Amino acid sequence: MPPINAGDTAWVLAASALVMLMTPGLALFYGGMTRAKSVLNMLMMCFSTIAVVSVLWVLYGYSLTFTTGGFIENVVGNFSAAGLVDEISQATADEGGIPVLLFAAFQLMFAIITAALITGAIADRAKFAGWLVFVVLWVTVVYFPVAHWVFNFGDSDVAGDGGWIADRLLALDFAGGTAVHINAGAAALALALVLGKRVGWPKDRFRPHNLPLVLLGAGLLWFGWFGFNAGSAVAANGMAGLTFLNTQVATGAAVLGWIVVEWIRDGKPTTLGAASGAIAGLVAITPACSTVDPLGAAAVGVIAGVLCALAVGLKYRFGYDDSLDVVGVHLVGGVVGSLLIGLFANGAVSGALGADVEPGVDGLFYGGGLEQLGRQAVAVVAVLAYSFVVSFILGWIVDKTVGFRVAREAEVDGIDAAEHAESAYDFSGLGGGLGSGAGAGAERPSVSSRPATESAATGEPAKVGAGGEQA
Repeated sequence: MPPINAGDTAWVLAASALVMLMTPGLALFYGGMTRAKSVLNMLMMCFSTIAVVSVLWVLYGYSLTFTTGGFIENVVGNFSAAGLVDEISQATADEGGIPVLLFAAFQLMFAIITAALITGAIADRAKFAGWLVFVVLWVTVVYFPVAHWVFNFGDSDVAGDGGWIADRLLALDFAGGTAVHINAGAAALALALVLGKRVGWPKDRFRPHNLPLVLLGAGLLWFGWFGFNAGSAVAANGMAGLTFLNTQVATGAAVLGWIVVEWIRDGKPTTLGAASGAIAGLVAITPACSTVDPLGAAAVGVIAGVLCALAVGLKYRFGYDDSLDVVGVHLVGGVVGSLLIGLFANGAVSGALGADVEPGVDGLFYGGGLEQLGRQAVAVVAVLAYSFVVSFILGWIVDKTVGFRVAREAEVDGIDAAEHAESAYDFSGLGGGLGSGAGAGAERPSVSSRPATESAATGEPAKVGAGGEQA
C-alpha cells in the first residue's frame, strides 16, 4: 500500500471543507441579491444542488471524470463494494500523497459549486422541479466531460491518456477558470435565453433586498476560495503558499478596480460593487494562481475588476436577462483570467515551485511569445461553445417537458410561496401595507440608497428614486 502523507492529507481535508462552505456562501450571496419573495427559491436551488451532485458523483461522476472507459462501465465503478476496496488502498502518488478517496471528495466540491453558480442567471422565475431535472442532465452531459478535459492529466508515464485540454493542448487552468467559471457562465447565458426575461425587466428595477446578506455571502466565498485555489495544489507545499497569496492579492485588487469604475461612472462606490468585485477577482485568479507572481496576480485582479464592472451592463445592450450577473462576472472573469495566463505567466516562479503542469511556462510579457496565449484561447473557446450549445439544448428540453419557468402570476405574487409554500420574512407586524408573511408576494422597500444611479453590479441607470423596489 503506498504511503499516505499526513500533512498533505490534513490540508486537503480542510480545503475540501472550505470548498463545501462556498456553496452555502453562494446561496447567501445570491439570496441577498434577489427580491425578498424569491430568496428561499434561490437558497433551495443551491442547497439541492449539493444533494443531487453528491449522489451523481459517487454513482458515475468521479469515474467519468478521472478514469477512462465507456459510460456503462463507469456507473458505480469506483465506489461499488469491489471497487471501493481498491480506492481505499490507493494514494494519489506511488511515493506518497493523499488518499484517492479524499481526492474524489475534494473534486466533488468543485462539481457542486459549478452547477450552483448557474442558478444566479435564472433567479426570480425558475421552477424548482425544472432546476432539479436540469442539474442532473447538466452535470452528466456538460460538467463531467469538461472536467475530464481540464482536470484529468492522465498517467505521467503514458502521454495523451488524460483530458485533451490538460494532456494534449497543454492549456493551463490550475483550479477551474474554464471547467468551473467559463463552463457555468456559458450555461447561465444559455438558460437566461431559454427562460426569457423576468416580468417587468428591464423597465422595472430589481434591487437586492438584503445587502448585508450579500456581503456575508461574498465573505464566505472569499474565505472558502483559499481551499478552492490553494487546495488544488493537493499538498501542503510552496505551491499552496503561492496560490494562497495570489488569491488574496488578486481579490483585493479586483475590489479596488470595480469600485473605481463605480466612482468614476456613478459617483459613489457601493457595497454591492465591492462584493461583486471580490468575486470577479476570485474568478479571474482561479486559473492563473499557480503561474503568476504576486504582482502579476494584482494585475490580473485589477483588470478583471474593471472589465467585469463594465461587462455586467452588456445584458441591457444585448437584451438577455441574467438576473444576478453570472455572465458578467463568472463568464467574463473566467475568460479574462484564462487568457491573461498567456501574458503574465512567470516561468521562474512556477518552475521553482515545481508546478505539475508545464512548469516554467512563460507568458508574452516574460518572453514566452504567443504560443501559450493561443493554447489558452483554444481552451476558452472550446469550453464556452460546448457548454453554451449543450446547455441551451438541455434547458429547452426541460422547458418543453417538465417546464422550467413558473407562471406569470406566481412570479409576480411570489415564487417562494408558489414553489415552496414558505416566506423568508414575516412582515405581518410591520403595517403600512407590507403584507403578511404568508403572502410572500409583498416586498418591503429597500433600505439601500443610490439616489442617481443603479449599482455597477447591474450597470443600468436608475428608473426610480432611492428606496424604490420592484414589487
